[in-house]
Amino acid sequence: MITKESDKEDKLFLEIFKHLYKFYGPQYWWPAKTKLEVIIGAILTQSTAWSNAEKAIKNLKKYNLISADKLYKIKVDKLAQLIKPSGYYNIKAVRVKNFINFLFNQYQGSLHKMFRDKDGVLRDSLLSIKGLGQETADSILLYAASRPIFVVDAYTKRIFSRHHLINTNDSYQDIQSKFMGHLKHDQYLFGEYHALIVELGKNACRKKPNCDRCPLINILGRPDAANT
Repeated sequence: MITKESDKEDKLFLEIFKHLYKFYGPQYWWPAKTKLEVIIGAILTQSTAWSNAEKAIKNLKKYNLISADKLYKIKVDKLAQLIKPSGYYNIKAVRVKNFINFLFNQYQGSLHKMFRDKDGVLRDSLLSIKGLGQETADSILLYAASRPIFVVDAYTKRIFSRHHLINTNDSYQDIQSKFMGHLKHDQYLFGEYHALIVELGKNACRKKPNCDRCPLINILGRPDAANT
């Protein structure tokens, strides 16, 4: 049975999206030309700004390496040097190779075959790859596999906990379940919502918030000082 409080929260979570969409416009995420590029980008953007990951991807494109076969054959130390702009490049090179080896071992190097798996099975498989956490796995599912799954990141936790829509000690799964419980399961909606949250986090709801720049101030108000 749907309670009035639950219905109210459903409307609020959707209203937040609509306000952000109207203010920032569509984000057209993920910025990539191929599904493999999305996956590599999701790994390279771990613990860094997207601009740094993008520089690393440009290096890979320069040598025509956005290819499962070529990434499978390249030595990890050479790959590390090419993705240096992304930071933690030795670790990330291993993670990229871990994914590519998984792709060949389980699906003969075919993303098409990998994407045939059901949501839960594919998510569990991705999480079994060393170096891929929930945020990375869900980014791959949402933006490469076009599955309706909500991606939770640090911006999501910061923004929504400041306004008491989630708790600061909620787990990744708790937060994801809340969004997916209040919103229609739609890949485009989830993709744009996540991207818009990132935009809000970068431009207004920073570690030191600039609430005057927040497009949500009229519906959420200012967060409590203790929660900023």
